[in-house]
Amino acid sequence: MFPVKQPWLCKALGCYDCCIRCAGAVPYPSLVATLLCFAGMALFCGCGHEALAQTEVLVEMHFARNFQDYSLMAAFIKYFQFVIYGLASFFFLYGILLLAEGFYTTSAIKQTFGEFRSTRCGRCLSLTFIIATYVLAVIWLGVFAFSAIPVFFFFNMAQTCHNINLLAETSASINQHSWICMDARQYGLLPWNAMPGKACGMTLAAICKTSDFYVTYDLYIAAFVGAGVALLALFLYVVATTYNYAVLRFLGRKGLRC
Repeated sequence: MFPVKQPWLCKALGCYDCCIRCAGAVPYPSLVATLLCFAGMALFCGCGHEALAQTEVLVEMHFARNFQDYSLMAAFIKYFQFVIYGLASFFFLYGILLLAEGFYTTSAIKQTFGEFRSTRCGRCLSLTFIIATYVLAVIWLGVFAFSAIPVFFFFNMAQTCHNINLLAETSASINQHSWICMDARQYGLLPWNAMPGKACGMTLAAICKTSDFYVTYDLYIAAFVGAGVALLALFLYVVATTYNYAVLRFLGRKGLRC
């Protein structure tokens, strides 16, 4: 295979063949994973940040009268919002590094550059990225599971409101649905001495009809989906980098130019 970087070869092959050779050096799995990672983190960080702010507003308006009752939750929300800023920056830089590593290994495997060889240091760097990405994927799996908790809470709240509305339409007794409640203290959002700490009956149904509830619910769902997309991107990174590293090791043992 002729090296592409020689100028006379591009004239002999033509622009089309040169473009095909250059396109063959693009790490498409890593490129797709990078786009998925950026999209997933944008959803998770942006929607998660706004959902946390809306959650504080909902708790303040409907579940706690005293600021001391939800001060710990407010401090956690502010802390996690700063963590979200750090996550967005970290994943942006890490995605760029993984994409660059994908270009390096793909170019080496496909013998795009005439004098390019995969060195021992390059293979060690690829192995480091594989291990780091795998560990990061396992950690992010926990974040993905954690992001399902608020979705589960709001889903239960929506279903409870739906049951209240059904009872209000079908039951002759006005107080039939008053015993159906949603207690935020059971989910650890508030301490057990928080007042009122829960909403019952038509009061809860009225909360579910507000725009704040639906917006917060949709934001948490979007953040959950974003976390899943980012997790998929990390596993795709692991597969692509592992395959490239295995091929580099194979070509290195065969003594081939790579």
